[in-house]
Amino acid sequence: MAEYIAFLRAVNVGGRVFKMADLRRCLEDAGHRQVETYIQTGNVRFTTSARSREKVERKLEELLTAAAGFEVPAVLFDPAELKRLHDDVVRLPSPFGESEGHGRYLVLFKEADVPDPETSSAIEAWDRPGESAKVVGRSVHIWLGHPTMQADFFGAFKKVLAPGTNRNLKVVRALAERWTS
Repeated sequence: MAEYIAFLRAVNVGGRVFKMADLRRCLEDAGHRQVETYIQTGNVRFTTSARSREKVERKLEELLTAAAGFEVPAVLFDPAELKRLHDDVVRLPSPFGESEGHGRYLVLFKEADVPDPETSSAIEAWDRPGESAKVVGRSVHIWLGHPTMQADFFGAFKKVLAPGTNRNLKVVRALAERWTS
Protein backbone atom coordinates (compact mmCIF):
# COMPACT_ATOMS: atom_id res chain seq x y z
CA MET A 1 0.00 0.00 0.00
CA ALA A 2 1.23 3.47 -0.87
CA GLU A 3 0.85 6.22 1.72
CA TYR A 4 0.20 9.86 0.84
CA ILE A 5 -0.41 13.14 2.56
CA ALA A 6 -2.70 15.38 0.53
CA PHE A 7 -2.69 19.13 1.01
CA LEU A 8 -6.00 20.34 -0.40
CA ARG A 9 -6.17 23.86 -1.82
CA ALA A 10 -8.94 26.34 -0.96
CA VAL A 11 -10.96 24.05 1.29
CA ASN A 12 -13.03 25.64 4.06
CA VAL A 13 -12.29 29.19 2.95
CA GLY A 14 -14.45 31.64 1.04
CA GLY A 15 -17.62 29.56 1.35
CA ARG A 16 -15.99 26.40 -0.02
CA VAL A 17 -16.96 24.16 2.88
CA PHE A 18 -16.00 20.48 2.98
CA LYS A 19 -16.27 19.01 6.47
CA MET A 20 -13.38 16.76 7.36
CA ALA A 21 -15.75 14.00 8.54
CA ASP A 22 -17.35 14.04 5.07
CA LEU A 23 -13.92 14.03 3.46
CA ARG A 24 -12.82 10.99 5.48
CA ARG A 25 -16.05 9.13 4.68
CA CYS A 26 -15.70 9.98 0.98
CA LEU A 27 -12.16 8.59 0.83
CA GLU A 28 -13.02 5.47 2.83
CA ASP A 29 -16.05 4.78 0.62
CA ALA A 30 -13.73 5.00 -2.41
CA GLY A 31 -11.45 2.31 -0.95
CA HIS A 32 -8.74 4.38 0.70
CA ARG A 33 -7.54 3.13 4.07
CA GLN A 34 -6.06 4.61 7.25
CA VAL A 35 -7.69 7.94 6.43
CA GLU A 36 -6.87 10.73 8.89
CA THR A 37 -7.37 14.48 8.71
CA TYR A 38 -5.76 17.30 10.64
CA ILE A 39 -7.65 20.53 11.34
CA GLN A 40 -10.16 21.98 8.90
CA THR A 41 -7.77 23.29 6.22
CA GLY A 42 -7.64 20.15 4.09
CA ASN A 43 -4.75 18.04 5.35
CA VAL A 44 -5.40 14.33 4.88
CA ARG A 45 -3.32 11.19 5.16
CA PHE A 46 -4.38 7.92 3.54
CA THR A 47 -3.14 4.68 2.05
CA THR A 48 -4.11 3.30 -1.34
CA SER A 49 -3.32 0.27 -3.44
CA ALA A 50 -2.67 2.55 -6.45
CA ARG A 51 1.03 3.26 -7.02
CA SER A 52 1.15 6.09 -9.56
CA ARG A 53 1.19 9.47 -7.79
CA GLU A 54 -0.25 11.16 -10.88
CA LYS A 55 -3.17 8.73 -11.04
CA VAL A 56 -3.79 8.92 -7.30
CA GLU A 57 -3.71 12.72 -7.43
CA ARG A 58 -6.04 12.91 -10.44
CA LYS A 59 -8.52 10.36 -9.03
CA LEU A 60 -8.47 12.07 -5.63
CA GLU A 61 -9.24 15.45 -7.20
CA GLU A 62 -12.06 13.96 -9.30
CA LEU A 63 -13.54 12.19 -6.27
CA LEU A 64 -13.37 15.20 -3.96
CA THR A 65 -14.61 17.64 -6.60
CA ALA A 66 -17.67 15.44 -7.20
CA ALA A 67 -18.34 15.09 -3.47
CA ALA A 68 -17.74 18.74 -2.55
CA GLY A 69 -19.46 20.35 -5.53
CA PHE A 70 -16.45 22.58 -6.24
CA GLU A 71 -12.93 22.04 -7.56
CA VAL A 72 -10.58 20.53 -4.95
CA PRO A 73 -6.95 20.64 -6.14
CA ALA A 74 -4.65 18.33 -4.19
CA VAL A 75 -0.87 18.40 -3.72
CA LEU A 76 0.45 14.99 -2.69
CA PHE A 77 3.55 14.21 -0.67
CA ASP A 78 4.61 10.81 0.57
CA PRO A 79 5.84 10.56 4.19
CA ALA A 80 9.53 10.75 3.19
CA GLU A 81 8.86 13.94 1.19
CA LEU A 82 6.97 15.46 4.13
CA LYS A 83 9.91 14.60 6.38
CA ARG A 84 12.34 16.33 3.95
CA LEU A 85 10.02 19.35 3.82
CA HIS A 86 10.06 19.53 7.61
CA ASP A 87 13.85 19.07 7.67
CA ASP A 88 14.14 22.00 5.24
CA VAL A 89 12.00 24.10 7.59
CA VAL A 90 14.31 23.26 10.49
CA ARG A 91 17.57 23.92 8.64
CA LEU A 92 16.61 27.22 6.99
CA PRO A 93 17.43 30.06 9.37
CA SER A 94 15.06 32.96 9.77
CA PRO A 95 16.31 36.06 7.95
CA PHE A 96 15.03 38.01 10.98
CA GLY A 97 17.47 36.38 13.39
CA GLU A 98 16.24 34.55 16.46
CA SER A 99 12.72 35.91 16.10
CA GLU A 100 10.41 34.06 13.72
CA GLY A 101 8.68 37.39 13.04
CA HIS A 102 4.94 37.35 12.52
CA GLY A 103 4.81 34.28 10.39
CA ARG A 104 6.44 31.52 8.49
CA TYR A 105 4.54 30.01 5.62
CA LEU A 106 5.07 27.37 2.98
CA VAL A 107 3.42 27.24 -0.41
CA LEU A 108 3.40 23.64 -1.64
CA PHE A 109 3.25 22.67 -5.32
CA LYS A 110 2.65 19.75 -7.61
CA GLU A 111 5.81 18.90 -9.55
CA ALA A 112 4.51 20.55 -12.74
CA ASP A 113 3.73 23.82 -10.93
CA VAL A 114 7.06 24.45 -9.20
CA PRO A 115 8.38 27.93 -10.06
CA ASP A 116 10.91 27.84 -12.90
CA PRO A 117 14.53 28.94 -12.23
CA GLU A 118 13.96 32.53 -13.40
CA THR A 119 10.87 32.92 -11.21
CA SER A 120 12.64 31.22 -8.30
CA SER A 121 15.45 33.77 -8.60
CA ALA A 122 12.91 36.62 -8.56
CA ILE A 123 11.24 35.15 -5.47
CA GLU A 124 14.55 34.82 -3.65
CA ALA A 125 15.63 38.33 -4.70
CA TRP A 126 12.46 39.86 -3.22
CA ASP A 127 13.61 42.83 -1.17
CA ARG A 128 10.94 44.35 1.04
CA PRO A 129 11.48 45.09 4.72
CA GLY A 130 10.22 42.21 6.82
CA GLU A 131 9.64 39.85 3.89
CA SER A 132 11.85 37.07 2.60
CA ALA A 133 11.39 33.84 0.64
CA LYS A 134 13.33 30.84 -0.60
CA VAL A 135 12.37 28.13 -3.09
CA VAL A 136 13.30 24.60 -2.00
CA GLY A 137 12.12 21.63 -4.03
CA ARG A 138 8.33 21.72 -4.33
CA SER A 139 7.89 24.53 -1.82
CA VAL A 140 8.36 28.23 -1.33
CA HIS A 141 9.35 29.14 2.23
CA ILE A 142 8.13 32.60 3.23
CA TRP A 143 9.12 34.62 6.31
CA LEU A 144 7.17 37.68 7.38
CA GLY A 145 8.29 40.16 10.00
CA HIS A 146 4.85 41.79 10.04
CA PRO A 147 1.21 40.68 9.72
CA THR A 148 0.23 38.85 6.53
CA MET A 149 -2.28 41.56 5.60
CA GLN A 150 0.63 44.02 5.34
CA ALA A 151 2.78 41.74 3.18
CA ASP A 152 3.40 42.72 -0.44
CA PHE A 153 4.96 39.34 -1.31
CA PHE A 154 1.74 37.39 -1.84
CA GLY A 155 0.34 40.04 -4.19
CA ALA A 156 3.57 40.38 -6.13
CA PHE A 157 3.74 36.62 -6.79
CA LYS A 158 0.01 35.89 -6.83
CA LYS A 159 0.03 34.27 -10.28
CA VAL A 160 3.09 32.11 -9.52
CA LEU A 161 1.77 30.99 -6.11
CA ALA A 162 -1.84 30.39 -7.28
CA PRO A 163 -1.46 26.70 -8.22
CA GLY A 164 0.08 25.95 -4.82
CA THR A 165 -1.49 25.60 -1.42
CA ASN A 166 -0.37 27.59 1.60
CA ARG A 167 0.30 26.22 5.09
CA ASN A 168 1.81 27.88 8.12
CA LEU A 169 4.86 26.50 9.88
CA LYS A 170 2.84 25.23 12.86
CA VAL A 171 0.71 22.98 10.62
CA VAL A 172 3.70 21.57 8.71
CA ARG A 173 5.48 20.77 11.99
CA ALA A 174 2.39 19.09 13.42
CA LEU A 175 1.87 16.97 10.31
CA ALA A 176 5.51 15.89 10.22
CA GLU A 177 5.29 14.84 13.88
CA ARG A 178 2.05 12.93 13.28
CA TRP A 179 2.59 11.37 9.86
CA THR A 180 6.31 10.69 9.40
CA SER A 181 8.55 8.24 11.17
